[in-house]
Amino acid sequence: MTSKRALKRFGLPANAAVRDEIRAVLEQQIVIESKQEEFEPEILRTLCVQLFSIGMVEDSLLIWKAKNCNFDAACGLDIQFLCGAGLQATKEFLKASTDPQAAKAFDYVSKCEGAGDFEEWTPAGWVEYYRKYYRL
Repeated sequence: MTSKRALKRFGLPANAAVRDEIRAVLEQQIVIESKQEEFEPEILRTLCVQLFSIGMVEDSLLIWKAKNCNFDAACGLDIQFLCGAGLQATKEFLKASTDPQAAKAFDYVSKCEGAGDFEEWTPAGWVEYYRKYYRL
């Protein structure tokens, strides 16, 4: 799937009715990206922002998995993508989760928050930024 096709199919903000489909496509893309030597940032970025736009805190761990599928994804996918439900709700979810990756994600989000990465940031503003980025 391409970024353009994902935008046409799922929209931005994405429709919550297609959340499971976005998750499935993102899982497939994570497998592909984990095996490739070159990072294809647009499709991962697009799927992450679409999932982010739905605002379900539970999706933060899948987005974290995408961010960590290879070195380039770790650098190229913004930490804010984890926080579609908001920064505080995401931190609370991650802190309460028993998933071993949740503690790592919580620590990283907290570190980024301390560095100022979330100053004047809002989920709605992030979606609007990406709508402009994709010229929607």
